[in-house]
Amino acid sequence: MTRLQRWQPRRLLLALLFVGSAAQAADTITVGSKIDTEGALLGNIILKVLQAHGVNTVNKLQIGNTQVVRKGLIAGQIDIYPEYTGNGAFFFNVEKDPAWKNAQAGYDRVKSLDWRVNRIVWLDPAPANNTWAIAVRQDLAQSRHLKSLADLGRYLKSGGVFKLAASAEFIERPDALPAFQQAYGFTLKPDQLLSLAGGDTAVTIKAAAEKTSGVNAAMAYGTDGPLAALGLVVLEDVKGVQPIYAPTPIIREAALARQPKIRDWLRPVFQSLTGPTLQSLNAKIALDGQDAGRVAADYLKARGFVK
Repeated sequence: MTRLQRWQPRRLLLALLFVGSAAQAADTITVGSKIDTEGALLGNIILKVLQAHGVNTVNKLQIGNTQVVRKGLIAGQIDIYPEYTGNGAFFFNVEKDPAWKNAQAGYDRVKSLDWRVNRIVWLDPAPANNTWAIAVRQDLAQSRHLKSLADLGRYLKSGGVFKLAASAEFIERPDALPAFQQAYGFTLKPDQLLSLAGGDTAVTIKAAAEKTSGVNAAMAYGTDGPLAALGLVVLEDVKGVQPIYAPTPIIREAALARQPKIRDWLRPVFQSLTGPTLQSLNAKIALDGQDAGRVAADYLKARGFVK
């Protein structure tokens, strides 16, 4: 037997191992997410649903901010992650498009743009809206029948007691509080505002919950975890002043082609994620200190999405 003949079986084995590894890699889906609490929650939900259906996955959760994760998806470093429909306005520099103020129109717009430009597929969105909002103490909401910002406008016109904790950016940016005031016909005086440094809603929410300096309302995001736990209620933006940010799993075309059932697996899961549901799940992580992976797993099992 020649040296060449002796090495042929080994070469064949190495070749088979390489083919097997390549095939496994081709079937693998890399799941990413943003670094924040809700990013960890939604990323873990996607990851665990895929794993429950036998998909080989790579965990790249909480790898960075929107820009980092977005670049990773476009570059093919990750395959799928949870994004928000309203961010399409900034991804494609079309902030003035009125579509972003409507849930279905905004979804359709970003879905079309991202497919045409990047071959990224937007799957089915959640009915939640993680946008800028004003939240009030539950006792105020119940006693004054405040459910929407229109109700708040009427309450303020009647001389209702009100003080809002917010960041300077929220107070001053034309598309934030000034936009709410113009749309709903009220104006907050300086003594009705408590301006807090930074843009952390956890601080503004805490101020309202603890009635700091007479505060009974707070700048918030629609699915902030501490809201329900600390007794605050988000007032509905019935006029659609703010863009709608519906959480949605987005995936590269090539990855979806490898695992086309991902769409069907994730559809009912994300459709179950209402605003109050996300508030409750986020609170378990942000307030109770529970692990995001455990919170996601418990939710999926409780709702029967995984065994």
